[in-house]
Amino acid sequence: MIIRSKAPLRLGLAGGGSDVSPYSDIYGGLILNATINLFAYCTIEETDDALIHINAFDADCVQDLPAAKSLDIDGKASLFKGVYNRIMQDYPSDRPLSGFRITTYNDAPAGSGLGTSSTMVVAIVKAFVEWLSLPLGDYEIARLAYVIERKDLGLEGGKQDQYAASFGGFNYMEFLQSDIVIVNPLKVKKWIIDELESSMLLYFTGKSRSSAAIISEQQKNTSSGNKVAVEAMHRIKQSAVDMKNALLKGDIRELARIMGEAWENKKKMATSITNPMIQEAMDAALGAGALAGKVSGAGGGGFIMFVLPPEKKVPVIAALSKLPGTIMPFQFSEHGAKGWKIYPSDTVDNF
Repeated sequence: MIIRSKAPLRLGLAGGGSDVSPYSDIYGGLILNATINLFAYCTIEETDDALIHINAFDADCVQDLPAAKSLDIDGKASLFKGVYNRIMQDYPSDRPLSGFRITTYNDAPAGSGLGTSSTMVVAIVKAFVEWLSLPLGDYEIARLAYVIERKDLGLEGGKQDQYAASFGGFNYMEFLQSDIVIVNPLKVKKWIIDELESSMLLYFTGKSRSSAAIISEQQKNTSSGNKVAVEAMHRIKQSAVDMKNALLKGDIRELARIMGEAWENKKKMATSITNPMIQEAMDAALGAGALAGKVSGAGGGGFIMFVLPPEKKVPVIAALSKLPGTIMPFQFSEHGAKGWKIYPSDTVDNF
């Protein structure tokens, strides 16, 4: 039997960073995000041996390990091993009795600012849920992925990515004390989604980055009561409310204005959020007619999203094409993580 899963990456439209502790624990966080048609993928294939064959192409890791109740977290394929260990711990009676091969890969590079790591954890969890018929819904999958990544593995970051990947679509999320998360799916009219897609560009700077240092500085600023940083985050959180309202009305110019203000506030959160490479791309796009832009994710590199009048798209693309990065075509994705099984007879019938 073969089990496959995929989970969508996300664009953080507004409120990014307010889902990170301790800010969300003290003040509460608000996030507006949307998933796109770039995905993290996982395949599990049952084998006849007693080995776990790891092909983690997203982590550049290929390993064969003896099947065990727990795998050492040694810096290789840590996301898979974290999921495996947690599944074996929480669902011991459901654990696989034989070996298997797991293959994972991503449509976007790690450090892209699209939530690749968290989305991969969700995709792997979803594959195990499908394989073992575990009783986990969207909230439970997202929560489990968060616990694995942030607590079991100790990786820095917020909470939005796991929930975006699990639920999919446009979501307005609330982050409260005690890791409580409320996901409010938005019913955005189709013409508004079409207009927003026509009015956006996604530009990959060509440079991936680790978000850990940026997030650590952000957490330190909040814990120490840095007035400039905390007030900037308050405004960033408010931008999620304002942008949600603009989005539901289809007011793209207002959405762009809010995004531009939020980017200016975001740069006050940590010193390495922007750099000359990012600023050069911003200047090129804005100079060619873009209305606003912001880095998706923690900052420092990865993808930049721009909002522009559709009639300015060709000039903006031309301006950005002179830089080392690349334009990434995309559409918004309505669905969250999916999983399915393939039996040998299905494979014969389909090919």
